Amino acid sequence: MRGILDLVSPAATLVEALEPIRSDPSGAAVLLDIDGTLAPIVRHADDAHVPETTRMLLIEIAGRYGLVGCVSGRRASTARQIVAIGTIAYVGNHGGELLRPRATRAEVDPELFAWTARVRAFAQRAMTPERQRLRVRSEDKDTIAAFHWRGAHDEDAAAAAVAEIAELAQREGFAVHWGRKVLEVRPPVRLDKGLGVTALLRGSPVTAALYVGDDSTDVDAFRALRQLIDSGRLSAVLCAAVSSDEAPAELEQEADLTVEGTRGVRELLEALL
Repeated sequence: MRGILDLVSPAATLVEALEPIRSDPSGAAVLLDIDGTLAPIVRHADDAHVPETTRMLLIEIAGRYGLVGCVSGRRASTARQIVAIGTIAYVGNHGGELLRPRATRAEVDPELFAWTARVRAFAQRAMTPERQRLRVRSEDKDTIAAFHWRGAHDEDAAAAAVAEIAELAQREGFAVHWGRKVLEVRPPVRLDKGLGVTALLRGSPVTAALYVGDDSTDVDAFRALRQLIDSGRLSAVLCAAVSSDEAPAELEQEADLTVEGTRGVRELLEALL
């Protein structure tokens, strides 16, 4: 663990920092991003996987805590495949999908679903031979199209090509969002992990929540959980940032504590037990 931020004393141990969550496991939710949090960032998104040691910890946590969920920018079904645990919940497409434990089909926001065909058609047009030559890679997230350039032989040229895709998408009325060497082209509807986390917790009896994430999209979840504190829906919230060379400054600024990379996340999971 690199350090505890403002809301927790630097002298506190990780176990002590997690006490608001650990004190009543059955009444607490453990919510985690996947890429860069549970699974190391890899050159090709399709190669991502959760290490078995991390997965086994998560299984044990799922048996002890009231609600466990993974919150991802990927499709919920893809997120479940990567984590390979069917008994926990998955929020996919940055809050646009909710796959409940053991469910076979995700619940999709109807407004978001209506844009699926248009998003896919745009992605097909955007992947010109020249962009493919630069090793820009597209990812079909159903209602979102992602364009990656991590690992391209000339990342600067590939990033410039993706910037052209972003300009085209905005001219055609889509929303765009930048992540860690990835552009997402989205429907112009409100879409963020905060909405997904709020939907997941709705109707749940939990009164405390931990959220762990590594990117700017996770800040929306931080803020949404704190709004649930303000409304009285939750009594305790702990937001953890996963540090890396690519982590945005606002992530650590808004976090209650910081851990170092996916190894630090494993230590955090161990401390929950």
